[in-house]
Amino acid sequence: MAFENLTDREKRVLKNLINYYVASADPVGSRIIANKFKMGVSSATIRNTLQDLEELGLVTQPHTSAGRIPTDLGYRVYVDKLLKPGVLSESEKNKIKETILQEGHGIDDILGQTCRVLSDITNQLGVSIAPRFEEGLLKRIELIPVTEERIMAVIVVESGLARSVIIEVETSISEKVLHEVETVLNERLAGLSLGHIRDTIKERLSNLSEGGRLIKLIIDSKEKIWTDGRPEDIKIAGTDNLVIQPEFADLKKISELVKLIEDGNILKDLFINAGEEGLIITIGHENQFSKIMNCSLVTSTYRVGKITGTIGIVGPTRMAYEKLVSVVDYTAKTITETLSGVKEKEQE
Repeated sequence: MAFENLTDREKRVLKNLINYYVASADPVGSRIIANKFKMGVSSATIRNTLQDLEELGLVTQPHTSAGRIPTDLGYRVYVDKLLKPGVLSESEKNKIKETILQEGHGIDDILGQTCRVLSDITNQLGVSIAPRFEEGLLKRIELIPVTEERIMAVIVVESGLARSVIIEVETSISEKVLHEVETVLNERLAGLSLGHIRDTIKERLSNLSEGGRLIKLIIDSKEKIWTDGRPEDIKIAGTDNLVIQPEFADLKKISELVKLIEDGNILKDLFINAGEEGLIITIGHENQFSKIMNCSLVTSTYRVGKITGTIGIVGPTRMAYEKLVSVVDYTAKTITETLSGVKEKEQE
């Protein structure tokens, strides 16, 4: 169905129906649209228009005697062609900035504050995901002895981000060997992305003679060292906002959704796979997991140097898209500015 084939009246009726349904959660009839939005046509004319929209798959009638509600396709047409992002108030902008721009906090704290402010302003589930470490280019790796049986590998990428991993060793390794292996690793791996290192490390290190046991251990631990899959990489706030939505009055539905939220990896995959960089809206059945097919995601990427992370909100498909896209977009831009400032200070 080509959007261009819709008449102006069909576009206006669809937009008014969605706006009213988002606010009320009640199926919308022709009389409501005629009286509420003063379209200058009769209720009968609007009823005929609604029938046409239903035939196009843009609205549906949940019960024979009920009004109509938008379908996922109807929301998609609305979002792509009819939506005008709302203007945030100065108080909303200040709340976002003040929450994120608190001094003395690192990236983890900023992302924790981000999901909370998204939840507070949108009344949806706020989500923030740490930068995709695997995309970063290795600046250096440091091997630090912790105990006789433990070594800490510190991986620093070119954006300035760093993470550490504890490696268990069977017997102690001398600082001389640690230094030799650290030097070789930096010579051979610096400048490569962490994901590429993980996939090719065996070939890159297999011909080394020095540091044999430690090199083998580093190769065998490639998933642990070079893959950033920690549960704390995703932060969530506002689950209670979903519970009170009428769409989740069914206890089974909300139970399934809460389980999905608690499994951080599934939600993380949903956000990361939502699309390319920028603002992305994923509606209902466009989601790959059945338990979240009655929800929409509004996501946006932020940057730390050349590495990207994702923030956004999850809520029912019946959400105020005009307002929420503005909140998510503004928040992502604020995080990018904030984290750029944080890294500059750390590198001074």
